[in-house]
Amino acid sequence: MGAIIRVGIIGQGRSGRNIHGLTLLKMPRKYKVVAVSDQLPERRQRAELEYGCRTCATPAALLRQKDIDLIVNAAPSRLHVPLSVKALEAGFHVLCEKPLARKVAEVDRVVRAAQKSGKVMAVFQNRRYAPVFRQIQKVMESGVLGRIVMIKMAYNGFARRWDWQTMRKHYGGSLLNTGPHALDQALQLFGTDAKPKVTCSMDRANSFGDAEDHVKILLQGRGRPTVDLEISSCSAFPQANCEIYGTRGGLRHDGEGLRWRYFKPQGQPQRALTEAPIQNAAGIPAYCSEELKWRERSWTPSGKKKPENQQYYDMLYNTLSAAAPLEITLEQVRQQVAVMEECHRQNPAARMPKAEW
Repeated sequence: MGAIIRVGIIGQGRSGRNIHGLTLLKMPRKYKVVAVSDQLPERRQRAELEYGCRTCATPAALLRQKDIDLIVNAAPSRLHVPLSVKALEAGFHVLCEKPLARKVAEVDRVVRAAQKSGKVMAVFQNRRYAPVFRQIQKVMESGVLGRIVMIKMAYNGFARRWDWQTMRKHYGGSLLNTGPHALDQALQLFGTDAKPKVTCSMDRANSFGDAEDHVKILLQGRGRPTVDLEISSCSAFPQANCEIYGTRGGLRHDGEGLRWRYFKPQGQPQRALTEAPIQNAAGIPAYCSEELKWRERSWTPSGKKKPENQQYYDMLYNTLSAAAPLEITLEQVRQQVAVMEECHRQNPAARMPKAEW
């Protein structure tokens, strides 16, 4: 075990405390929260009690401290780029909450700052470590489904929302809030070595703010599966979280578990293309019909694996303490941001419907 990583957290809101702070408290052999910044006195007081750390009111004050190895940037989304750059320039490793940025040019600014500082710059894409997503990857990579034709992914539900993350000026909206998780997974399945053609439609349905809360994205490319991704807050009958269509079978994720079925060409009825009319055993004209010998499998999470947040922090610890490569790279995040930027280009704010509330 290497040295304990000393952490400073910017922000103690839903992400800074509920996700990062509480996760780090469960990993005392690898991390220690030594300082926190937040503008609200009650949050600073709670942080002092929960972490036993010192606190300050501003990120600038936090970045002046010298006994910190890693800055966790859990500030509001619009501050992710400027504060990450300042932290890198101050000589800290940085872990930034998603979304890292709204535009590729902003990502490139962060990349330049990281290269100049020689420090690690990471982005919190913890859903890459979700057990169900890892299992989906294993099934696809096994080849039993054949060539993958389509991947349908849905992050759906029905809800109204009225907080700051519904406002465009704060980098709000479903695309930037939920999209980084969904797109990170979608691009892993599509392939990160190719630039997809992006088609996107966005709407504003149940949001009290001016940003979108319904997003439909198609990712397409030669020799790649079509990815159909939906993020919606106006789905009263949510669909399966993931469906995969292959030439020899398919997979469905509905709820916690997975089901997939496939056939092997060996042992199936022999068929040949024909132009002759098809008829059944009684000589009646008929359609093509056969019964394939399906094999069916299922999977449910065991509950024995570490939560995905801790898995992410384990990965980051290996990078910081042993120079292991980051599994989620800035280049991958750049590809994700490029897709989101194109989605916004195709759906300018002026086209968003007005709120009905």
